[in-house]
Amino acid sequence: MGSEIHPPSAPSERRAWLTAAALLAVGVAVLAVVLSGALDSAGRSPAVAHPPTVLVAARTPAVAGAATRALRAGRGAPPAGPYTPAGRRGGRHTGVVPAVGRQALATAAGGAGETGDAVWDASASDPVGGPEVPISEAWVAGFYPIYAEAQRVFGVNWLLLASIHDQETAFSTAPSTYHGLNFAHCCGGPMQFNVTNGPVSTWQLVRSAYRYGKRPAVYDHRTAHHPSIYDDFDAVMAAAWLLSSDGAGAALDDAAWWAAYDYYGHGAAGVTYADQVLARAISWSQHGFCIDCGLPPRMVQAVQAAYGAPVLESLVAAQRAELAERTAAARRHRRHRHR
Repeated sequence: MGSEIHPPSAPSERRAWLTAAALLAVGVAVLAVVLSGALDSAGRSPAVAHPPTVLVAARTPAVAGAATRALRAGRGAPPAGPYTPAGRRGGRHTGVVPAVGRQALATAAGGAGETGDAVWDASASDPVGGPEVPISEAWVAGFYPIYAEAQRVFGVNWLLLASIHDQETAFSTAPSTYHGLNFAHCCGGPMQFNVTNGPVSTWQLVRSAYRYGKRPAVYDHRTAHHPSIYDDFDAVMAAAWLLSSDGAGAALDDAAWWAAYDYYGHGAAGVTYADQVLARAISWSQHGFCIDCGLPPRMVQAVQAAYGAPVLESLVAAQRAELAERTAAARRHRRHRHR
């Protein structure tokens, strides 16, 4: 018997119809989503990140009376001997946290010892005008949740934090913000924390600050390990803790000025730094947060006259007294040699 050849049976159309129906359903669903989004966007603008709420418009500081000026001058005068709770030694890279805040932070950090404050990287930002390169609102908006959380946890006005962030690294746009150290080879990160002074270094003293707040789910420059001076959240939270320990709170007043002065480290450069930081923050509180506005000269002058000038006068007086003492010592030495 010869083998039978059976013609192929006609393919079933059932599977093709099911596939077509499924594709049609998916297409209808996608079209509905697109049309819904178009209708929504026609009625409202896309969400825009806004800065945290400004607590209060700070007053422009006025020149204080003679008694207050003398008190501020005395507070800013460097002590004659080693560091004591009643006095402070300061300098560009060797400023110390005040006694009360220093003790509290050292206990939390599990150590103690003289520490230096964060140092301003003068090469990273323009201390007088706005940043050299315009900064986008979208870039700075990424810091808003971090500023708000730092303010909530530590009670420090977010405008003061933002002003220091601007002063230190122009809102983290300085080329070396997220790697290496600054020109002085001591400090790094968005808030320029000192990692070489100590023990215990300033960064070691406040690096655990991030544990007290809620980290945003998404933000730029989140590091793989915490804490890190290069992590935006870790750095800003640490700065808020340091400023709070130095007396800064919600008000943009003399306490905020002193906290900024301590943050930098004492001396004439520290006075200028604190004047500019506070002037910018006060101006923002009065006229709205502005990324590229630069420093208002009149506000800087007002802050300098109220807070900076007495301290600067005390520093000059201390230098003159030291020079006079050295001159007198040299004269005594010469008289002794000629006897």
